[in-house]
Amino acid sequence: MVQAYNFLASWQLFPEKCIFENGVAPKSGNYKIESIENGQALSISINWVSLDNEAFYTQYRIIPNDELINLENNEMANQVQASITNASTLNAIFYKDNLQVLRVMHEIMPNGYMKITQEGYNTNGTAFKNMEVYHKQLSVLPYSASVAGVAIRPTKEGVIKHKALSAMEDQTNMQLDQIKQQIELLARQAQEIRKRKELSMIIYEAKLNFKPQIGQVYHLYEKRDNTHLLSLVAPQEWGTHGPFKQFVSSVKLLADHTWVEVS
Repeated sequence: MVQAYNFLASWQLFPEKCIFENGVAPKSGNYKIESIENGQALSISINWVSLDNEAFYTQYRIIPNDELINLENNEMANQVQASITNASTLNAIFYKDNLQVLRVMHEIMPNGYMKITQEGYNTNGTAFKNMEVYHKQLSVLPYSASVAGVAIRPTKEGVIKHKALSAMEDQTNMQLDQIKQQIELLARQAQEIRKRKELSMIIYEAKLNFKPQIGQVYHLYEKRDNTHLLSLVAPQEWGTHGPFKQFVSSVKLLADHTWVEVS
C-alpha cells in the first residue's frame, strides 16, 4: 500500500481553518492513520475535544481497495468502502442498510496539510458538507477533531486526560517561551558584543594622538585615504570643511576596553 504512505501520521487539527455545516465544531483534535495487518489495511483513530471540554473517541478499519467491509460498530453505518485514488487522495464511503450516509475524502495539499471533506445527510435528511484541515503532529498532543468517525462516544477518562494534558501543555509552552526569550536575549547580546568587537578593531587600527579615557565620548572619522581617525572634536565643530572623508559615529570606551557606538 505504497500510495497510503503520505497519509500515515498523526495529524493535528487547525480549528480556525475548519468549516462545519453539521455537528459541533471542536476545540482541538487528532486524526491518526496507521498501517495494520501487514500493510493490507488502515486503522483510523480520531480523538476530539468540544468547547465544553468533553472528550470523544472513535476508531475504525478500512481496506483501501474498493472492498466493502463490515464495521464492528454499526450505530451510524454498518459498512465502509475505501479507495486510494492517487498518492494525495484517500476516500471512504459509509453505508447504512445499503444506502450511502457519509463520504469522507482525505486530500494531501501542496503545503503538506491534510484536508478532510465530509459530505452526508443530517437527521432531518438535509445534505451537509464539513471541511477540516490538519497538519502533521510534531508533539505528543493527543487531540483531534472529526464528526466523520463511526460511533463517537464521550469518555470520562478522556476528559481527565485532556485537562491534565492541557495543564501540562500550558506549563511546557510557558517554559519553552521563557527559554526562547533567553535565547533571543543571548543572541542580541552576542550581536552587540560582535558589533563592539568590530568597532573596537577599527578604532585600535585608527590614528590616535591621545590616550582615550574610559567613559569619555570620542568621534570616529574616515579619512580620504580610507584610514580612520579618532578625535575629541565633534562633527559640527569642524565647520564645513573637516579633514576627513566622512563622519562614522560617536563612540565611548568601556571598562573592558571595548568601544561602543553612542547616539
